[in-house]
Amino acid sequence: MPPLTLLGTQKVAGLLAAGNALGQQIAQLAAEASILIPTIEAERVLLSSAPPDLADNNMQFAYPRICIYSGSVKNTQVEKFRSFSGTIEVFSDIWASGDFATQTDEWIHYYIEAVTTILRANTGNWGDGIFFSGRYQVKLQPPKVGGLGFVEVATVTCILDASIS
Repeated sequence: MPPLTLLGTQKVAGLLAAGNALGQQIAQLAAEASILIPTIEAERVLLSSAPPDLADNNMQFAYPRICIYSGSVKNTQVEKFRSFSGTIEVFSDIWASGDFATQTDEWIHYYIEAVTTILRANTGNWGDGIFFSGRYQVKLQPPKVGGLGFVEVATVTCILDASIS
C-alpha cells in the first residue's frame, strides 16, 4: 500500500478521473446553463503540489486543471489498537485560465460545483481503510494575470478518515 499521503490523493484523483467523471459533470452543468465551458479531462487531474508559476514554466501543465495533494495527516488514535486512526487532509487546486478575467471568474464556479457534486455522490467507504464522510471546504482566490491571460484558483479541501491496521 502506498504512503497515506499518497493514498488519500490517489483516491480523490481516481474518483474524479474514473470514466472521465469530472469532464462529464462539467459538460452536464454547462449544458444545463446553456454556456460553453472548457472541460477538465481525466489527463488534467494531476497529483502535484506545484505552484502555478512553477507548473506553468517548468512542467507545462495545461489549463484547466486540478492539482491534488495532501496537506496534513493526523493520527488521532480514535481506534486505540490501530496503527493509524485519524484523518488525511486532501487539497484539490482547481486552475482556470482564459483570455478574460470574467471567463475564469465564471468557469471556476462550475468547476467547483462539478468537483463537489462528485464528492457528495461518493460518501462512504473508498476502500483500503479510507472513508469520506462528506466534509469539504472551498476557498476561492480572485483572478490575476497569468496562464492564458488570466488565471483563477479555487481549493476544495476534503477530510478523509483513515483506519489502518
